Amino acid sequence: MTFDYLICARKRAGTAFIAEPGPLQFIKVASGAATYTPAEVIPPKQWAAEVQGLADGDENPNSISPSGDVLIFVHGFNNDIASVIARTGELRTTLKSQGWHGTVVAFDWPSGNNVLNYVEDRMDATGVAGQLVGSGLKLLMAGQKAGCVTNVHLLGHSTGAYVILEAFAQAQKDGTSFSSPWRIGQVALIAGDVSVDSLRASASWSQPMFQRINRLTNYSNGHDAVLAVSNAKRVGVSPRVGRKGLPADADAKAVNVDCTAHFGTLKPGAGADFAYTHSWHFRDPRFCLDLALTLEGAIDRAAIPTRTLGAHGLWLNEDGTRPAHQADWGIKEAARYLQPRA
Repeated sequence: MTFDYLICARKRAGTAFIAEPGPLQFIKVASGAATYTPAEVIPPKQWAAEVQGLADGDENPNSISPSGDVLIFVHGFNNDIASVIARTGELRTTLKSQGWHGTVVAFDWPSGNNVLNYVEDRMDATGVAGQLVGSGLKLLMAGQKAGCVTNVHLLGHSTGAYVILEAFAQAQKDGTSFSSPWRIGQVALIAGDVSVDSLRASASWSQPMFQRINRLTNYSNGHDAVLAVSNAKRVGVSPRVGRKGLPADADAKAVNVDCTAHFGTLKPGAGADFAYTHSWHFRDPRFCLDLALTLEGAIDRAAIPTRTLGAHGLWLNEDGTRPAHQADWGIKEAARYLQPRA
């Protein structure tokens, strides 16, 4: 039997979890299950050891991680537990089909399945962000102190981008957390529901994140109708990075990949809903190949073959492929050889 792993920030109510914030729980649920319950909670150290073991047992020859890779997926608003499990599974499957190795786990924070709960979900996102660091990343910090070389990455969708930035900002206020030498590999934002201004090099909110990561990749789509409606309803807010892209004076660690032209070629499949323009990424092979190459970290941001440099920056192209002989480049051997010795 195989299992899926999640970090749950939902409140427990009897034999179920509900869409309210609660203390972090670490979930191990049978693959293919439609939901999870408190019966699937396991001890944090056991959870961390098993996730790391899965990642390190599926090493990627194309990754600069000396060992395995873990991707923590932080979902957006309007997601119930079943949606989070399904979306995480889609992401895992599509990434694997594009040659990515590693483990995908979800950070499941309390959002409902009613789009009218947007404001309440945003407030809950602020509340749980500190837990992502305070209880979730403490496991990572402990592992890195003990010599763990598993590479950990973050992917934020929609309001999940807000959760990630706020988590780093709150960590900076925690002297114990921020003084420890922990790090994150790659951070990627898709349909990011944070302001363009928040990612300026001078923006104080995003600086704690940039101090801890190797790179931020923002995937924008000018056709994102959900972010357009969001902007229209919140008069006076700055445009969102998931629709407009990064500011011209973004931090040097940040890069924007414009998916607008690629999205324009896509035809929604059966069952696509009103949020298709906002959440098309999870089943899209072209996007997931670019994300896989990004997470692996071996190719420069401007040389990734799924991107073309145009007059206004990088955009996701339609014909780039993974280098044919990349697995023979010795990337993993180089990563291990250059790993700092204790």
